[in-house]
Amino acid sequence: MSAAQPGPIRLFFRFIWNAVNFTNHLVFNLIMLFVVFVIIAVISAGMSAKTFTPLKDNTALVLDLQGVLVEQRTIDSFSAAIAEADGSDSREIRLRDVLAVLDAAKTDPKITHLVLSTEGMMANGMASVREIAAAVQDFKTSKKPVYAFANNYEQKQYLIAAQADKVFMDPEGAFFPEGLGRYRLFYREALQDKLGVDVHLFRVGEFKSAAEPYILDAASDESKEADLFWMNDIWQRYLVQMGEARKIAPSAITAAINALPERLAAVQGDLAQWAVNEKWVDGLKTAEQMEQFLVDNGVAHDDENGSFQQIGLTDYLGHSKLQRKNKGSAAEKIAVVVAQGEIVDGEQPQGTVGGESTSALIRSAREDEDVKALVLRVDSPGGGVFASEQIRREVELFKATGRPVVVSMANVAASGGYWISMNADTIYADESTVTGSIGIFGLMMRAPRGLDKIGVHSDGVSTTPWAGAFDFARAIDEPTKRVIQSVIDHGYAQFINKVAKARNQTPEAINANARGRVWSGAQAKTKGLIDEFGGLRVAIENAGKRAKLSDFSVQYIETPLSPFEQFISDLSGNSDTQGLVRWASPALMLMQQTTAGKQIRTDMQWLDRNTQGNRPVNAIAHCFCAF
Repeated sequence: MSAAQPGPIRLFFRFIWNAVNFTNHLVFNLIMLFVVFVIIAVISAGMSAKTFTPLKDNTALVLDLQGVLVEQRTIDSFSAAIAEADGSDSREIRLRDVLAVLDAAKTDPKITHLVLSTEGMMANGMASVREIAAAVQDFKTSKKPVYAFANNYEQKQYLIAAQADKVFMDPEGAFFPEGLGRYRLFYREALQDKLGVDVHLFRVGEFKSAAEPYILDAASDESKEADLFWMNDIWQRYLVQMGEARKIAPSAITAAINALPERLAAVQGDLAQWAVNEKWVDGLKTAEQMEQFLVDNGVAHDDENGSFQQIGLTDYLGHSKLQRKNKGSAAEKIAVVVAQGEIVDGEQPQGTVGGESTSALIRSAREDEDVKALVLRVDSPGGGVFASEQIRREVELFKATGRPVVVSMANVAASGGYWISMNADTIYADESTVTGSIGIFGLMMRAPRGLDKIGVHSDGVSTTPWAGAFDFARAIDEPTKRVIQSVIDHGYAQFINKVAKARNQTPEAINANARGRVWSGAQAKTKGLIDEFGGLRVAIENAGKRAKLSDFSVQYIETPLSPFEQFISDLSGNSDTQGLVRWASPALMLMQQTTAGKQIRTDMQWLDRNTQGNRPVNAIAHCFCAF
């Protein structure tokens, strides 16, 4: 909820930021040109980004997952290349690539072992982790040995590792399944009592808790009730899946967690030994011992590197892509459009769902006669109502052509994320997807009391009661509050009516399960909010069946890379040329850190998203439900 135009202070700082940003681009782009010329010169001398060293027999695929697990890359090509070459925590790993690599390696005769290296993996939810775990289980049908090793395991990392035949950990390592929790900071006292900022929340639904931190000092009872309900469902599923993989009763895992003080004291505080005692890991090994273990168990020794013969995720992805390219692809296509991140107005880069840009991607798929079906992959907590509605309309237009639309929900598809999903022919979700949160809110902050404290006052005239009614420096009167609440009520009515029509239910039935309440995927299915359980591959297969296709290729509809961005991307996907990127990374990183603006840019984007546009009242369908 915001005024239609940004204030003079924000305009001033935006001008300063644009000026500084222009200067940074001018100076550091010159540096980049020099780096690019050097790289191209070396490439021209004989090093090709398209050349891959042939695989040798008895090679282990090391599924190295250090980085952020995403549906779609959110960082620019320069940053991605640097992160890949340096193996930094900012590296982004696309779920689709992990699944493709496991699928290709399963039938590759040169890949004889799989080594799971999950340490450093970060995921925004449990659904994508469960999808990788299922893919590992599918790989095991090849009868190829699967081993896992890490110095330490976080619980999402461990769920993948637990699927291995043997799980190992460093003697000084740790695994501590702590459970799920979500704690937030609350600002009411600081804003209202200390700073004199009046915060007005307009919402429909007692469970719509996204903006509660601005009006309360602690979470409401309704928020705690709803959160604990879906969290317990996801956590119990985690315990079952972990127990099935390790052949341990979930009750035994819970007992071990509850008895942590006593059982840890019994092993003198040794978390690694505790994990062994609980049969969560099979043994403790150093990295060197793990390498020798793999050689002793059938992986060829690599004399050149003094280790076992191996290939990493990125290199093997390059091999498998080249093989698929040589085989060609079917003419008929299933298009996949990824909607990942917050939903906001206008054109947005990858990693954020733009009302205009994401709609354009769906429209592009609709206008391609070779596209016979659409899969919308949603991993979004929602955002603006207007942008969400723009995307939903494009989904409807695609369906109007007679071609099927299937939604595949990833970790989170809630609030606005559900809004853009509702009209699909079939909605797939994982049992641990976070969804629902069907509700609307608007948040408005006004600071006349705070300005009074420093001797600043607002006064003037207007031709109607509404001119200046949304000014940050003026208090909100009761008629204005009624107007805003009417807009929010209308938005909520639109939401539940559209869901009711799309899901063949009554508005009353939808309202009973809406009111901002969040559900797990399993709970949402019992409420009729989703149709089937399954991941991305299952959704694509369903789209193919609905379109009656016997043979098809899958095409991701994304903003195309520029020729130079594709060049950098190719470099980062080949170990033969990663050294160049690593050599150039100081200059590349310098540019990225300076022009990105880091926290300043993030703050400015947030201000823009809440001030731009011609609507005096912005209705928001957003769920703060990640974990």
